[in-house]
Amino acid sequence: QVQLVELGGGLVQPGGSLRLSCTVSGVPFSSYAMGWYRQVPGKQRELVAQIGAGSITRYEDSAKGRLTISRDNGKSTMWLQMNDLKPEDTAVYFCNRPFTPLWPWGQGTQVIVSA
Repeated sequence: QVQLVELGGGLVQPGGSLRLSCTVSGVPFSSYAMGWYRQVPGKQRELVAQIGAGSITRYEDSAKGRLTISRDNGKSTMWLQMNDLKPEDTAVYFCNRPFTPLWPWGQGTQVIVSA
C-alpha cells in the first residue's frame, strides 16, 4: 500500500523560507511523476508544482521563482524549497501524483506565513 509522509511545515514570517519533504513508500518511486499540492480551508486542493520521473519540472504561476521542487529517487523522497514566502502561501501542503489515479492522501504539513 502506498504511503505518503509530508514533513517540514511550520510558522514562518513573510519573506522567510521552508523546505518541505515527502517520503513515499509502497511503490517504485523513481517510476512516477510527483506533485506538491496545497489546500486552504474552504477551497479545493490545488497543484502548485510537479516533477516528472525524469525530473522535468512545472510550476503554477504564483509559485514560479519562489518554489523549487526536487527529488532523490534513491531516497524515495521529494522536496519543495519555498523562498520569499507570502501570507497567501499559508495552507496545508500535500504530495501525490500530479494526475489521476491519485494515491491515498497523507496527513499533509501545515505552513503558516504570518508576522
